[in-house]
Amino acid sequence: MQRLLSFDQGGPSELGYSPLRPRRSLEPPVRPVPQTRINDAIRAPRVRLVDENGGQVGIKPSAEALEYAYSKGLDLVEIAPQADPPVAKVMDYGKYRYEQEQKAKQARKHQLQIHVKEIKLRPKIQPHDYNTKKGHVVRFLNQRAKVKVTIMFRGRETTHPERGRDLLMRLAEDVKEVGLIEQPPLLDGRNMVMVLGPTKNAGVKKDAEAEDTQRSEKAVQGDSRGEAPAPARDEEPPAGEEVAEEEAKLPSGHAARS
Repeated sequence: MQRLLSFDQGGPSELGYSPLRPRRSLEPPVRPVPQTRINDAIRAPRVRLVDENGGQVGIKPSAEALEYAYSKGLDLVEIAPQADPPVAKVMDYGKYRYEQEQKAKQARKHQLQIHVKEIKLRPKIQPHDYNTKKGHVVRFLNQRAKVKVTIMFRGRETTHPERGRDLLMRLAEDVKEVGLIEQPPLLDGRNMVMVLGPTKNAGVKKDAEAEDTQRSEKAVQGDSRGEAPAPARDEEPPAGEEVAEEEAKLPSGHAARS
């Protein structure tokens, strides 16, 4: 009689199964970030020593250069490890790191980030839809962003690419105050693409309006009462003049009785 194997007696190994190996991770290897060697981490036996003022001290053994830095109350920093021998400078390493971080921060701050927006049109677009799309293009250009305008052809519309080109050139003419053509209309398969870039005047009017609004708000806040001045009204005549006018209107008999 054939003996049945059970997991309780011998486990799954009796059935000829072996545990599977875990899959290897497919994460890309992380490139190690190069770190500046300082003080005891400097491995070169000799270094070209530079003092804290930038003066050349000469080629010194690493131990002697380290003692020189400690005597100044500073650190020994390897600033040119590829040189032969490596160049090491005496400095305050904490201050040096702070200055490097500030320089990197300023460099990132002054980097110009260019955003590309995309607007899609049809060759037979209606006037209302065209005006709406044109408003989006003007808004993007005033935000200092580039605009990629795409004409999508369908069916037999591909046999008349000049219609799409005329529509793109019309759009470029309508927004010429804030946008200029950086890439002329080009046919790409069933689409025709044109790229518009902001001009120097793009966003200037918007900034001016924001500045005027800010100034008006400051003027209102500067009022001690916080209320707008009352509107001007006509001056009222004195009471004596009003009585004289009323008497002149009355008949002579009534004036004598009074």
